[in-house]
Amino acid sequence: MSSTAQAALIHTMVLVSASDGNMTDSELATIGDIVRMLPVFSGFDDTQLSEVASQCVATLQNEDGLDLALTAIREALPDYLRETAYAVACDVAAADGEASQEELRLLELLRHRIGVDRLAAAAIERGARARHMTL
Repeated sequence: MSSTAQAALIHTMVLVSASDGNMTDSELATIGDIVRMLPVFSGFDDTQLSEVASQCVATLQNEDGLDLALTAIREALPDYLRETAYAVACDVAAADGEASQEELRLLELLRHRIGVDRLAAAAIERGARARHMTL
């Protein structure tokens, strides 16, 4: 896996999307929107998004793929981007209207692995829910 912070953020989003075995169009569109819109991706060549996402999928093919991916994400993210990683993960989980049990479990694993405290996580989750509400 790539060790840049931007790649780690993309890998985080791909993990959430792939966690239930169904990467939906709305999740993939959300990942693309996040990469194009968030300041943290300034300077990232979004034509490389597919390649970076594929690196994550390849890592998941390993026997301990999830553990390897979560470790690489933690190591690549500076402390100040850990809440950002959790926020983009929550946005992907909320993208198709309802988070699956697998996505919720992955969010919990991610939160613990990257060290986002419970109160911050609750606020981030509430913000994602509010942003993805529909009429």
